[in-house]
Amino acid sequence: MTRLSRDDVIKTVDRADDVTIAQIIGTGATVEELAEAQAWLANDEPMINDLRPLAQGRVRELVDILSELEEDDEEAAPAAPGAASALG
Repeated sequence: MTRLSRDDVIKTVDRADDVTIAQIIGTGATVEELAEAQAWLANDEPMINDLRPLAQGRVRELVDILSELEEDDEEAAPAAPGAASALG
C-alpha cells in the first residue's frame, strides 16, 4: 500500500485545488483508502448493506475533505433554468 502522491490525487479528484490536494495527501492515506472514501460518497447504502463498518480513520478524513469539495462545487454551480425568483 503506497501513500498518495500529488499525481494520484489529481487523477482521481476532479477540480481539486492545491490546498485540497495538500489536505488529502496530509492524511497519509493510500490510493485504496481514497477509492474507498469516494465509494462512500458516491453511494453509502450498498456499503452499509454489505455490512461494512462506517468510514473511520483516514477514510473518514478523506470523506470529510471530499464532501466539502462537493459542497463547494454545488454552491458554485449556476442555478437551474427557471429557478430565478419571480420577484425579478
